[in-house]
Amino acid sequence: MSDSQKVGQATGESLLHKRPPAPVWASLTATFFGTGYLHPGPGTWGSLATMLLWAAISYELPVDWRLPVNVALAALAVAVGIPASTRVARACGLKDPQFVVIDETAGQLITLIGSPLGWKTFLAAFILFRAFDITKPPPVRQLERLPEGTGIVVDDVGAGVYGWLVMQLLLHFGLFKH
Repeated sequence: MSDSQKVGQATGESLLHKRPPAPVWASLTATFFGTGYLHPGPGTWGSLATMLLWAAISYELPVDWRLPVNVALAALAVAVGIPASTRVARACGLKDPQFVVIDETAGQLITLIGSPLGWKTFLAAFILFRAFDITKPPPVRQLERLPEGTGIVVDDVGAGVYGWLVMQLLLHFGLFKH
């Protein structure tokens, strides 16, 4: 049996019934412009790329625009990320492909909402989101059961909300300057 037949057999598809590829927009979005293909830990790379991009954008924005732009980008990542993740997951035949990292983008942006700019807050937000994304405390793990792209993205939204709550507590109790 050839390698291509083994792959087709393992994924439950014959060579005559190969899945169509995901549209380019969906692949670029779902992988956050290719960062999902970095190893090890594509989710960590997706979070890091998001942090760096947000830092670059936010430092150029007027202070009054930072919060609404952060919220808008997080909402955009969710709104576009769900259909993109659905298309990519269907195309590759996996429930939650590791290379799909738009969910990390959404969750990381949520954790950063309302946080002041600075390396300490960026580092704290990064660690908080990654910790909640990896451990998936209830009900975050249950959100993974939602269908297709919704389950891929919304569990990371939940992890982002947990990260945001802890970050706001750290800010409230003065662990970081406002």
